[in-house]
Amino acid sequence: MKNIIIVGASRSGKSTLARRINKELNCFVISIDKLVAVFQNAYPELNIRLNWDRDKTTENIAPFLGHFLAMFSSSDGRGLLEYSHGVVENNRFVLEGAYYDFAKIEEALKDYGIENLKDRFHLIGLVQRKKTAEDFFRDFRKYDTESDWTFNLNDDELRAVAEDAVSFNQSMYEKLTSHGFDVYDTSENRDAILDEILKTVTES
Repeated sequence: MKNIIIVGASRSGKSTLARRINKELNCFVISIDKLVAVFQNAYPELNIRLNWDRDKTTENIAPFLGHFLAMFSSSDGRGLLEYSHGVVENNRFVLEGAYYDFAKIEEALKDYGIENLKDRFHLIGLVQRKKTAEDFFRDFRKYDTESDWTFNLNDDELRAVAEDAVSFNQSMYEKLTSHGFDVYDTSENRDAILDEILKTVTES
């Protein structure tokens, strides 16, 4: 089985799907948000930060992601770690998040003889293109918890985030399709769609 990359906008189901894959297939889950938080705390000078400038964070973390993905994936898609005493195989993982600069990631992958992400990874994209800004606003208010950065925003601030979510989901869809992702719209019936994806991954 190939290692898995899940890309999508906020609230599209990335983390939920990753947790289900972890439970069903015993894949280690790597959250890009957590990687960004680590860089933010350990190397603030690199300008890789959460809830800051999304484009700059995406661009700045891309070389790391490209080398990371290449180093931890073998030619048949299984993960590996090289030690002086040999190779540890079947180090399967699922990487999930939204901070992906595909051009820069693939540029780094070429240093390892990898031309395209799809050659080594099962690519899953999640978008919500059927939602309006009002739909996003309503869902933020309904489902946000204190752990969500949008939780304490006032209505005007949250509506601005909801407006951005509409355009971000559209641009995300265009990027994902152009890079060979299997793209699913989770605007409606999200659980059923995640069931479908999990079945596809399990059978691949």
